[in-house]
Amino acid sequence: MADEGSPQKQGRPSLTPSMRSSSFLQEHQQYRPPNKPENHYGIDTVVEDIQATQISAPRQISPFNGIPSPDNPPRIVESGVSHELSHPNCTPAPGTSSERLVATLFYKSTPRVSNDVHSPQKVPSPQAGQSPKLAGADSDISANLGPSSSLDTFPLEPPTSGPDPLDHIYGSYISPMCITSFLHLMSSFPLPPGSNDLTSAHRCLKLGAAPDHHPQVVELTLSPLPSPDYLSLDDLRKHELIYSFEREWNVDVALRADTLWRRYPRLVVFDMDSTLITQEVIDLLAATIKDPPDLAARVADITHRAMLGELEFEGAFRARVELLTGLSADIFTRLRAVLDVTNGVRPLLRALKRLGVKTAVLSGGFLPLTSWLAGSLGLDYAYANEVVIDEATGRLTGEVKGTIVGAVRKRELLIEIAAKEGIALEQVVAVGDGANDLLMMEAAGLGVAWNAKPLVQMEAGARLNGESISDLLYLLGFTDEEVHTLTA
Repeated sequence: MADEGSPQKQGRPSLTPSMRSSSFLQEHQQYRPPNKPENHYGIDTVVEDIQATQISAPRQISPFNGIPSPDNPPRIVESGVSHELSHPNCTPAPGTSSERLVATLFYKSTPRVSNDVHSPQKVPSPQAGQSPKLAGADSDISANLGPSSSLDTFPLEPPTSGPDPLDHIYGSYISPMCITSFLHLMSSFPLPPGSNDLTSAHRCLKLGAAPDHHPQVVELTLSPLPSPDYLSLDDLRKHELIYSFEREWNVDVALRADTLWRRYPRLVVFDMDSTLITQEVIDLLAATIKDPPDLAARVADITHRAMLGELEFEGAFRARVELLTGLSADIFTRLRAVLDVTNGVRPLLRALKRLGVKTAVLSGGFLPLTSWLAGSLGLDYAYANEVVIDEATGRLTGEVKGTIVGAVRKRELLIEIAAKEGIALEQVVAVGDGANDLLMMEAAGLGVAWNAKPLVQMEAGARLNGESISDLLYLLGFTDEEVHTLTA
């Protein structure tokens, strides 16, 4: 018999059912297939006390076959985050078609600091022998605010002050408030019958410089398009609300239907003067003639009025070439060194070539320079005007040989090149700046006005007013990362 004061023996430690659980795999697995009961447990549970183990009911998982449905879109709610797997870029259900609008917003590199527009001052009539002055020379209205350089044809009501600029308040870039404002604007247009909601998604294509890397180009996809019975896409591009938005936020808005051909161009056609190069060649030619001393100004004035659409191009071109009578033909060789290729042209053409896109230049200028430039830049086609040269003297006679490459001829050449290459017109892009480029822009799937005259900006399918013509790649939907890859 044990003494009262002696310590009692401790029992042998044992693993009771309350201290056990099912197997390691059951505790640590992250996925349990639904509707399949767990029919196997750890060996200790099976031997000692299977009745003590609680079997949890399987979680109810809503079936989802991976195809979002507008009627019942799959939704994930976890830790306060709600995410719907539907998206305006998703493929539509069988038997239906998607109608999406792509809006590309380009922030202009120069912020708008003032929106004040005063009444135009009367430009004095030119004296005999003098060239007329352009609007803006003696006026506080910029020449590009109206499709005219003559006060006689200026709009009866001069442009009024625009809306207050908002980019200096919310940031000199495409801010979230800018995107929100654009979506609010688009929601004001009626939707097609049967559509109740406007869905949207956006992605940044280009970031600004360090250190902030703010968005400079943003692409928005909206579905569906505004009701075509109320507003066509061409009319939407010219709508006063779009224009007002651009003025408020200092952006350019390019609107396109989201078709397959939008992302896969096969031919890009360029104007030459003020597009591939920053100058007008005929003005460079005129500047070399010192007698009479005002010849360069007279030629420049005709050029400007023709680009604005005030003068018929072919007649204006013949008149300017006539003024060049007697100029030595070797001037075309000498001018090669002074041609200023537009910023971004070389990387743009390098990218298009890597994509397998054909390129062409259709110029209302002179074939000797156009052909040389096309060879230098690696373009596939080059068309321009041929001037008559006196073989005895080697000087220009002031005449033009053959059909003048004006607005009609440019359109014809675009169609001919596309047919020769077997390319649909929907996959052609035309880029220009003057009124004589409008017909070829209209024939192409996309017409782009590059730092263009007001009339051209109003009529073109899209407009770019930046510092680099390579911005065209963002209009095609490429991101900055992809652009760097293509232009490397």
